[in-house]
Amino acid sequence: MTVTLADVAARAQVSPATVSRVLNGNYPVAATTRERVLRAVDELDYVLNGPASALAAATSDLVGILVNDIADPFFGIMASAIQSEIGGPGGRAGGERLAVVCNTGGSPERELTYLTLLQRQRAAAVVLTGGAMENAPHAAAVAAKLRKLGEAGTRVVLCGRPPAPDTGAFALTFDNRGGGRELTEHLIGLGHRRLGYIAGPEERTTTRHRLEGHREALAVHGIAEDPRWTVHGRYDRRSGYEATLELLRRDPSLTAVVAANDSVAVGACAALRESGRRIPDDVSVAGFDDLPFSVDAVPSLTTVRLPLSEAGARAGRIAMGREEPPPGGIATVRGELMVRGSSGVPRK
Repeated sequence: MTVTLADVAARAQVSPATVSRVLNGNYPVAATTRERVLRAVDELDYVLNGPASALAAATSDLVGILVNDIADPFFGIMASAIQSEIGGPGGRAGGERLAVVCNTGGSPERELTYLTLLQRQRAAAVVLTGGAMENAPHAAAVAAKLRKLGEAGTRVVLCGRPPAPDTGAFALTFDNRGGGRELTEHLIGLGHRRLGYIAGPEERTTTRHRLEGHREALAVHGIAEDPRWTVHGRYDRRSGYEATLELLRRDPSLTAVVAANDSVAVGACAALRESGRRIPDDVSVAGFDDLPFSVDAVPSLTTVRLPLSEAGARAGRIAMGREEPPPGGIATVRGELMVRGSSGVPRK
């Protein structure tokens, strides 16, 4: 059942004209009244008509791309590839569509806010990139928003994100678990038995899946994991630097460091050098994602290449209806192990 402006007015106990003034922002309204109206809008999940150009159609020419951190090459590469595929026939303004990149900063509240705003603007498509928050109430709230978007005609695609069952969203999910397992198996195959692991934020699905792959490889080869060998942090260079110093403090005999991503791995390399360790003679280092700078690191990084640009472009085409969604609405994108100079046989 469609929620009307009159329904919002009744819930907020104000006139429809007052609701309109609050939503349009073109007339002064008392703060307490404004708060009541906005609360009613959220409670009823009221969707505005959006810009005038959208009134004559089910959706607008707007496409939303949600990223965790646009400064992170992982998200920048995908956002660029998605945007490159959203133009062309289909939009009303000369065949073009307007891409809006929404930077959540990792905030679950911002993620929900952007989804609500895109819903109100009748976005033609929404693409969510990267891992999801492992929080049951938030996951339920996001799922509800995705269902609302789909019911309104918005195509929703998850790129590098786990599937969202029963929402109608299409998913291109990365095999983070398999990549993590293959990376650690490579290091074990070289002879490493004391491997430190720098994980990402604990609340992220990407973090859990990559760490699970690492632990699976240890278990298969009969290596008992020492609790001292795992440190959680952010997905950035500084985190890698600080976490590596902590790992060395806990166990100076480590012969390898596996990093949550390539940015973290670069920080790990800096900490190891400052601590007098040679890479890979004393300590091997491995990353994940194969970001553009990985091959130019000294030594170049052993890592798992995720086809970020290819996956982003495919997500863009699916979002625009120019490519058929994968069977069942879900496809797994696998990574490729890139063995380079930062990993080697441990010194005897």
